[in-house]
Amino acid sequence: MNVRAEEYYLNDIDKNVYQLHIFLQEQAKTPALFYEKIEAEIEKYGLSRSYKTDIIPSKLKEEWKKTFYAKFNQEGFERLRNDFNLSDKQNILHLYLLLIYGFNRMIRFNSAGNYNLPTGNVDFNGNVVSALNNYFKINLKRKINWFNRDYIDFVESIEINSNDFVYFDPPYLITFSEYNKLWNIEKEKEMIEKLDSLNEKNIKFAVSNVTHYKGNENTLFSEWAKKYQAFPIKSNYISYHDNSVKSFKEVLVTNYEQTKIQL
Repeated sequence: MNVRAEEYYLNDIDKNVYQLHIFLQEQAKTPALFYEKIEAEIEKYGLSRSYKTDIIPSKLKEEWKKTFYAKFNQEGFERLRNDFNLSDKQNILHLYLLLIYGFNRMIRFNSAGNYNLPTGNVDFNGNVVSALNNYFKINLKRKINWFNRDYIDFVESIEINSNDFVYFDPPYLITFSEYNKLWNIEKEKEMIEKLDSLNEKNIKFAVSNVTHYKGNENTLFSEWAKKYQAFPIKSNYISYHDNSVKSFKEVLVTNYEQTKIQL
């Protein structure tokens, strides 16, 4: 949504991501009421909210210098998680709070359908409020349409022409994030074939991907990308299973002319 456009069509196969965006789009109409509801739930579960006031005891900060938010919020977060998992999981406000207070602000469910991430070392801070307010403003100003479909079905269901721009953000084939479980080499081949077909129709695209990770290379994507333009992305990839510093290379590939880099 950082690209100027007359209209935006956004798609994610994860129904929880989709529901969160639909929920937040609705809250954009009455942000004051949204914050009232947020405040009530934060107070109910005894969570911290550093954007307003610092309630973390000094002793806890001294004892747990780098993880005091996680220590302080753990009990309340676990009660919230338990309440959500015992419910029909239709309380998207609770899901949003689990996202904000959970590990690395991720969404993960186990095979039983229960949210199962631990408490993160974060809280409802100024950055969250700033991001929310910007999100609300954007949704009020722009025409944004959300979909929850397989990406191929989604792309083929809308009319795309040479005046449009398409951005793909696939799961990363060679990393181990929870988001990558439904992705495999066949899906990767399917994606690059779809990108080639867009290029043949003179439709501009961009796709981000990881080409190197912990000694492994996504050679299929690296070789394919040589036909186009590739640019390095600076990021800090963190996995729930392994939060160590990793050697990896992330790139953005486009089919329109700019300076090319060596993959």
